[in-house]
Amino acid sequence: MNTTRALVAVFDTPVAAHLLDFATTLGFRVALADPGLEGVVVDADTDVVVTDHDRPELGAVLRDALASPARWIGVMGNPRHPGPHVEALRGLGVPDDEIARVHRPIGLNIGSRTPPEIALATLAGLVADRNGRPGGTDFR
Repeated sequence: MNTTRALVAVFDTPVAAHLLDFATTLGFRVALADPGLEGVVVDADTDVVVTDHDRPELGAVLRDALASPARWIGVMGNPRHPGPHVEALRGLGVPDDEIARVHRPIGLNIGSRTPPEIALATLAGLVADRNGRPGGTDFR
């Protein structure tokens, strides 16, 4: 496993707090970005996790993440509802092939309900992805 891996949690939410705490324990470099990515280092070894899909800055944050060298970009949200990020990005002129790089749903399907459970599932999914494993992300 790469020792320089990084995690940027976007938006200050209860899930983000747990995500950053767990990621630190696992050796990630961590940062909180709120309201956007300004001032946060995003390199090719960075995973960007947007922890609130209802924020008005959603489209701009994702557009900026897609323009960065981030390794992986994902948005939290209920897999049974359409992702608002798609229309937000289209409204900013982001092409569909770029929008397709945004992962949703994210994490492992463990039936998470609470912020710590959601953070745990998300981080487990990121570790699985980094290690080339499927990680049980099927939400069907």
